[in-house]
Amino acid sequence: MAGLYDELLLLLHGVWSRRWVALGVAWGVCMLGWLGVALIPNSYQSKARVYVNTQSLLEDKVGITQVQSQQDLDRVRSTLASTENLEKVVRNTDLSQTVSSQRDIAAKITTLRENITVMAQADPSMIDITAASADSSLSDGANARISQQIVQKLIDIFQEENLSGDRNETKQSLAFLDQQIAARGKQLEAADQRRVEFAQRYVGLLPGAGSISQRMDAARQEINTIDSQLVQAQSALSAMNGQLAGTPQSLPGVGPSGGPSALGQAQANLAGMRARGWTANHPDVIAAQREVDALRKAGGGANGGGGSTPNPAYLSIRSMQAERAATVQALGTRKAQLQADLNTMMAKQVNEPGVASEQEKLDRDYEVLKTQYDKLLADREEIRLRGEVKTETGSVQFRVINPPSVPTAPAAPNRPLLLLGVLILGIGAGVGVAFAMGQLKGTFPTAARLERAIGLPVAGSISQTISAAQVAIDKQRMKWFAGASGGLAAVCLLLIVVEFVQRGMA
Repeated sequence: MAGLYDELLLLLHGVWSRRWVALGVAWGVCMLGWLGVALIPNSYQSKARVYVNTQSLLEDKVGITQVQSQQDLDRVRSTLASTENLEKVVRNTDLSQTVSSQRDIAAKITTLRENITVMAQADPSMIDITAASADSSLSDGANARISQQIVQKLIDIFQEENLSGDRNETKQSLAFLDQQIAARGKQLEAADQRRVEFAQRYVGLLPGAGSISQRMDAARQEINTIDSQLVQAQSALSAMNGQLAGTPQSLPGVGPSGGPSALGQAQANLAGMRARGWTANHPDVIAAQREVDALRKAGGGANGGGGSTPNPAYLSIRSMQAERAATVQALGTRKAQLQADLNTMMAKQVNEPGVASEQEKLDRDYEVLKTQYDKLLADREEIRLRGEVKTETGSVQFRVINPPSVPTAPAAPNRPLLLLGVLILGIGAGVGVAFAMGQLKGTFPTAARLERAIGLPVAGSISQTISAAQVAIDKQRMKWFAGASGGLAAVCLLLIVVEFVQRGMA
C-alpha cells in the first residue's frame, strides 16, 4: 500500500512539474472546443398534442368498427411525412422564402423528414407531432417561428387527409364499382342469352330446370322419399286387410222383441273386439269365439230368428282400407313416373353427352357471373352507406389538446452542458499530455528508481537548495498559474452566463 502511495505521489509530482504545459494544452483544447460549440446552430422545437376520436355509435351499426377507423388513422399518420405533404409545408411556411428552385425544395423536404416526428402515445387516441428547425442561415427567432409553422401545417394536413380524403376515396371506390357492375351486367346478359338460345335449340330434349345432373339427383332423392312412404302405406294397408278379414259384413237377425238375438249379440261382441285390434290369442276373444261356436251348434240360441243387419265396424274398416289402397296406388304411380323420367334423362345423357355438358357449362358460367354481380352490388351499397356515415358524422374527430407554440429556448444543443464538458475535456487533455511527457523523458525523481533502472547501488543523493529569491519567483509563478487556471474556469462560466442571457432575450 505504501509503495502504491509513493508511486502516486511521484506521478503527481511529474504532472505538477509540467503544470504550465498542462495549462497551455487545457487552454488550447477549451478554446477550440468552445468555438466548435458556438458554431453549432440552435435547434428550436415546437410540439403539439392532438386527440383523435375514432369511436362512433352509428359507424359501429353499419360495420365501421373502431379497429377499421384506427387502421385509417395509422395510414394517415404514416403518410403524413410523405413528399407531397412536406412540399405543402415548405410552400406554405416561411421556408418558402429560403428556396428558389426545385432542388432547394427537395433539400428542405429531406431536412424536414429528419426533423419531424409523429408518435402515438400509450393511448392510441393521443398523437404528438413534433418539428425542429436548425437552419444556420436563419436567426434564432426565425427558426423558432418556422418550427411552430411546420407543426401547425402538419395538423392542417392531418385534418384534410381525414375529412376530404375519405370523401375522395369513397367517390373513387364507387366509380370503380360502377364500372365493374356495368361490365359484369353485360357479361351476365350475354350468358343468359346463350342459355335462352341453347334452350330454344334443344327444347324438349332436356326437360326440367337446372342441369341434368342436378335433376337426376333430385329425382333419386324423391324416389328414396317415396319408397319410405310407400313402405309405411303398404304396412298400414296390410293391417287394414287383416282387420277386414276378421270382421263380418253383417250382423245376423234380431229377436222377436226387436233386440238382437243371442248369436247376433255374441258375433257383434266378437267383431267389436277385433275392430279394437285384439288378436285371436286374446283371452276375451277366445271366450267370445267359443260362445259364438256354441250358439251356432245350438241353432242360433233360444231367441234365434231370421234376417240380418249391416255391420258398422265392417263398413268403417272397409272405408279405411280403401283410403290406404288409394295412397299406395298414388305413391306407386308417382314412383313409376319419376323412374321413367330418370331413365329418360340417363338415356339422354348417354346418347347426347355433349348437350348435357354444354348445358352444365352454361349454367355454371351464369351462376358464377350472377354471384359476382350480386356481390358487387352489395359492396357498392355498403361503401355508399359507409361514405354517407363518414361524411355526416366524420370518420375521425380532432381536438388539439396542446396547440403548437413558438419556442423561447432552443431544444438543442445543450450548450451549458457542452461548455462544461469541453472544460473537463481540456483539463483532462492537459493532465494527460503532462503525464505522457513525464513518462517519455528519462529522469529519475528518486534514488530508489535510479537503482532499479541501472541495477547498481546508489551511494547517495543531494537535496535541492532553493534561495530566497528563487522562493519569491516560485510564489509569483504560482500566482500566475492560479490566475491562468481561474481565468479558464471564469471564461467557461462567462460563456454559460452569456448562453442563458441569449435564451432569455430569444
